[in-house]
Amino acid sequence: MRLSVPSFAVLLVAALFLAGAVARAQVVRRWEAASDRLVRTGDVAMRGLTAKDFPRLTRLADNVYGYEDLANPIGSGAAFTTNSLIVVTTDGVAVVDAQATDAQTKTLVETIGRLSRQPIRYVIIGADHADHIGGNSAFPSGVTFISSPASKVAIERFNVAAGRGGIRHPIPVPEETVADKRNLTLGGEELQILNLGRAHTGGDLEVFLPRENIMWMSEVFFNRIYPSVGGGFTAFPSEWIATIKNAEAMHAGVYVPNHGFLDPPEVLNEEIVNFRHAIEIVVFEAKRLHATGAPLETAYRNINLGEFQYWYRAANNMPDCVRKVYAEAEGRER
Repeated sequence: MRLSVPSFAVLLVAALFLAGAVARAQVVRRWEAASDRLVRTGDVAMRGLTAKDFPRLTRLADNVYGYEDLANPIGSGAAFTTNSLIVVTTDGVAVVDAQATDAQTKTLVETIGRLSRQPIRYVIIGADHADHIGGNSAFPSGVTFISSPASKVAIERFNVAAGRGGIRHPIPVPEETVADKRNLTLGGEELQILNLGRAHTGGDLEVFLPRENIMWMSEVFFNRIYPSVGGGFTAFPSEWIATIKNAEAMHAGVYVPNHGFLDPPEVLNEEIVNFRHAIEIVVFEAKRLHATGAPLETAYRNINLGEFQYWYRAANNMPDCVRKVYAEAEGRER
C-alpha cells in the first residue's frame, strides 16, 4: 500500500541516547501535521534541543524508521543532525547511511536491536563521507555493504591514506556496487537502490521504498542547511540540481534528508524544492560572475543569495560552493 502524504503522519515513537552505558527513552508523541508552528532551520539550538535529546528515532511507516544523531557540539556553529534510515523486515534489517564514529554506530546498532531481533543484513552507503561511514566497522560481522562504484573507490583510497597515517582501523570496503539501479528484496520489502546522478559526492545513492512511497535522499538533500561541497570539494553543484530533479520526477510521497531534521512530510516536500532553489541560485550567480571575469576572491561578496543568505551555515558553506562552480566553469576539480 502506498502512503499518501496526509496519511504519512510521522510518529516519534522513541528517542534514545546513551548516557555512559545507560539508554533512556524520550516521551512518545505525534508530530503535528500543521507546519505553521515549526521552526524551519537545521540549527539544533534554534530548535530548542540539547545534546540529551539525541539520538532520536522517528517512525516513518510500519517497520521503517529515521534515526537522527548529533554531529558536532551544540554551540560550535556546526551542530546539525546526521540521519540514518532503518528498514526492518521478517528476514533481516537494512540500514541506509550510518554514523561518524564506532561509538555512535554502536548506539545505532543497539537501537535496532531493541526494534527487532532480526539481524542487520545490509548497509547501503548513500554518501561516502566520513560522517556517514566512519563507524561502519561497528556493524556486526556478516553485514553486506553496498555502495556506488565511485564510493567504493573513495573508501579504498580513504583506507590507503589512513594506513599511511598509522590508522589501523579501515572502513569496510563494499562487497557490492550499484551503478544505476538495483532492486533489493528483503523479507518481502522492496528497496530500490538508485544512482540518480552526482550531487554532494561523486557516488551518491538514494533508496526508494515503493510500498511506503518514501524516498531516502541521503546527502543529496539537507533540510534547511545551506548546500556544502564538502571538505574535499567532492560536490558537483551543477549536476546536483539535475540529480534532485531526477528524484522529484519520481513523485515520492516524501523525500527524507540525511542532514537536517526529519520534519513532517509536507514540510520535507517543500524543503527539498527550497534546497534545490538554493543550489540553483548559487550556481547561477557564480556562473554569472565568472562570465564577467570577476575574481574568485571578490565573487563571494557580490553574490545575491536572496532568502537563502539566512539559512543555517550559509556564511560558512557559500564561499566553497562558489569556488567549486568557478572550478567547474574552468574544467578544474577545485
